Amino acid sequence: MGVSLRAYAKHRGVSDTAVRKAIKSGRIQAESDGTIDIDKVDKQWDRNTDRAQQRKSSGATKAVPKAALDAVADTLSESGNTGGGSTYMQARTANEVLKAQTNRIKLQQLKKELVDRAKAIAHVFRMARSERDAWLSWPARVSAQMAAELEVDPHKMHVMLESYVRQHLSELSDIQPKVD
Repeated sequence: MGVSLRAYAKHRGVSDTAVRKAIKSGRIQAESDGTIDIDKVDKQWDRNTDRAQQRKSSGATKAVPKAALDAVADTLSESGNTGGGSTYMQARTANEVLKAQTNRIKLQQLKKELVDRAKAIAHVFRMARSERDAWLSWPARVSAQMAAELEVDPHKMHVMLESYVRQHLSELSDIQPKVD
């Protein structure tokens, strides 16, 4: 006398339906009383089963890339969760946090509360260039009037003003902005 179909299925790590199909197809043979002799049927199972037709073992876990684990840890730390390790629930939590952040950003874009970074940088660049050009043209516009009021040579006044404006603009260009 052997074991039941379910007990053998548990022993093999398959469903009892798989054992029934194997009996029906003739890959394995049950005893006359319907039970399974484990040693005999294990040999039949191994001999008559095509490994290429088998599903991958569910016991083996698939390796998770380090980048994915780092992304989960970063997202969880941003949301205030500092638990160690990466469990399935932590990954699900990280996924939900990312969805919420994405939806918040999309909503802010729809409300026109966000500014396109590339457009903002281009706008600031154009404004700074316009300001620089205005300063560079300023000595040419005012040097003659200032020279007349001070009763000095207009050309000398223009050259001096232009050199000081260029020096000042050069000093301003050395300032490095801090972006938070």
